[in-house]
Amino acid sequence: MHLHFTENAASLFLSAMVVIVFLQSGIDKIIDWKGNLSWLQDHFSKTIFKNIVPFLLGTVTVVEIAAGLVSIIGFVHLLVFNHKDFAFYGAAIAGLALLMLLLGQRIAKDYDGAKTLVIHLIAVSFLLFLTA
Repeated sequence: MHLHFTENAASLFLSAMVVIVFLQSGIDKIIDWKGNLSWLQDHFSKTIFKNIVPFLLGTVTVVEIAAGLVSIIGFVHLLVFNHKDFAFYGAAIAGLALLMLLLGQRIAKDYDGAKTLVIHLIAVSFLLFLTA
């Protein structure tokens, strides 16, 4: 079996990053739902999101888990079959999650948190470029 590491090294590393970041984040939200919900309710207490925090947390959690799982498939397909579709879809879902999180941070006026998300968004955008 021929593995396609050298042709896809950058995409593989970026896909692995998406898997790590988004599965860890999504799993953390599930394991510590109450802690995350409490922190976010306080974080958004003075925003237009104050009454829908549980719904938003659930939505972001589902999107993050989806990004991580699709990116696992994408990583395998890149490495084994040299197919980019699933890596692209995983990155697209990750980009959606990041834009959701970025909107929340901006609405909450957490500009340092928003800056951190942009670093991830740049990496995910580059993965989209490589796999398009």
